[in-house]
Amino acid sequence: MPFRMDPQAKKKALRQITYGLYVATSRDENGCAGGTINWLSQSSFAPPLVMAGIQRDSSLHQAIVASRAFVIHIVGRSQKDLATSFFKGATLNGDTLNGFRFESGVTGAPVLVDPPAWFECRVVDEVRRGDHTIFVGEVVGAGVRRDEEPLTLREAGFAYGG
Repeated sequence: MPFRMDPQAKKKALRQITYGLYVATSRDENGCAGGTINWLSQSSFAPPLVMAGIQRDSSLHQAIVASRAFVIHIVGRSQKDLATSFFKGATLNGDTLNGFRFESGVTGAPVLVDPPAWFECRVVDEVRRGDHTIFVGEVVGAGVRRDEEPLTLREAGFAYGG
């Protein structure tokens, strides 16, 4: 008899993977886009590459595909409100996204000024499988504004995955 996977066990096991909490932003001809993400990892030192899983039906995904650029913001432990505000995308109002001020990065993507650290990427590859695309980005800009421990998905009380 073939093995049958228990869907609840699968969900619980996959949610044991540790994740940080990040806000990703991008910009295309339709404007600025953003979202809270947690599927992120560095994948190379030379050149510096990261891979980010972005939900395919999001405006953030559309902006990254069009612009071939994105920014990842490290959400600080004290910034659960920042992460929460980008769950449903980004709304532009002057020089703010969801009420958080930003500046333009080297790729033209919006760089939020509140997070403790950020890095900006140009897309060099992508893998489209399932309901997310894995974008591989080469880091072309980075900054650290202050020392603050990053917020994790578990510490924030959120669950995503499984």
